[in-house]
Amino acid sequence: MDAHEVNRARATLALFVADVFASVPRKDQRAKGDCYLRGLMLDGRRKSIQAMAERLPDGNEQNLQQFVNQPTWDPLPVRRRIAQRMVPQIGPDTWAVDDVSFPKDGKMSVAVAPQYCGALGKQANCQVAVSVHAVSDAASCPLQWRLFVPREWAHDAARRQKTGIPEEVGHREKWRLALDIFDELARWGLLPPVVVADAGYGQNADFRDGLNERGIGYVVAIRSDVTVHPHGARPTVPAWSGNGRRPQPRYRHKPSPVAALAAGHGRQAFTEVTWREGSRGPMRSHFLALRVRPAGIRARRLARAAATAQGGCWDGVLPEVTLLVEWPAGAEAPTDYWLSSLPAATEPAELVRLAKIRWRIEHDYRELKHGLGLDHFEGRSWTGWHHHVTLVTAAHAFLTEQRLAPKAATPDSPSTRSSTPSRTC
Repeated sequence: MDAHEVNRARATLALFVADVFASVPRKDQRAKGDCYLRGLMLDGRRKSIQAMAERLPDGNEQNLQQFVNQPTWDPLPVRRRIAQRMVPQIGPDTWAVDDVSFPKDGKMSVAVAPQYCGALGKQANCQVAVSVHAVSDAASCPLQWRLFVPREWAHDAARRQKTGIPEEVGHREKWRLALDIFDELARWGLLPPVVVADAGYGQNADFRDGLNERGIGYVVAIRSDVTVHPHGARPTVPAWSGNGRRPQPRYRHKPSPVAALAAGHGRQAFTEVTWREGSRGPMRSHFLALRVRPAGIRARRLARAAATAQGGCWDGVLPEVTLLVEWPAGAEAPTDYWLSSLPAATEPAELVRLAKIRWRIEHDYRELKHGLGLDHFEGRSWTGWHHHVTLVTAAHAFLTEQRLAPKAATPDSPSTRSSTPSRTC
């Protein structure tokens, strides 16, 4: 936004800030929040505090530094209010799990480490955050964040103390952080209609099992080497010889990689599906949906543990899901794969629409990072990082409201008063 557009939105922004930052105790702090949001939304290549203060007529670098880096306000109630305000307005078809990286120099920024950096497409020194977004075809908004703490930071007392990492925060896998976010959002009265995720999460049997335990349906990407049994395959129990332990039920044929299973059906089995209208016309490709049973040691252990937890004896049958496969025209073989726990009667066109809907958050990440400076924060502390991410989320939410309903995005409007939307939103 240019200066004229920002000034024109000042009154609406003030109402937004009054609602979203109502938990911030002091009036002067809420005013700094208003100022910081204007700095994020104002045109300019860098959204560091110094650069924003120089562009804003009421910008004060020292005041903004204190507001962002000092632990005088809690970002969690602010994020909670943003989430409760935005979910009814977006009316999400899905919640999307994603992670985002922030390249960094040195080793003293909170949770920085050499790890895979998606922003650079290679191993690099960076921070990584896990996020969950409410997504529809029209809009999306981050609902909650977790900063990933690498294993090397778990017991590094000096760096933890210097950056202010809370004692209770340690190393936790990204898929667990995502499940933690779902649990927290549930405590806020927010439940996902369906979860989508890329293969970094969908590949993980424990993540899928965690969604099942929470009663959350999913459509998640997987790699081509994931192995499955056909839906009709059944475990058998060989006759017991009378010696040793009784044999257990198991599948007697090796599972197939999904790539081999899909290719074996031939291109003629794939049907053309159009899932949305793109900037260059209808988005369409060819898809096949099959019922399968994901295999592997971890899948068997989880199935056995689930049966035991219910007080029964596992019969060796692996849970069934839907495998969705894409084979684009002109490709020599299938290219993309997803697993879905949605009911077997779900139309393939609906599975495709949900599988492909992550384009929306990729679009919004461009705004979050390039337009609103998500990765421009120059501080090093845990508190500063969380404050900055919360403020960027607030700026993104405000702009999203203006695009969706410019005249209705006020705290008093019916769409913003509901704090407990239903599962289907």
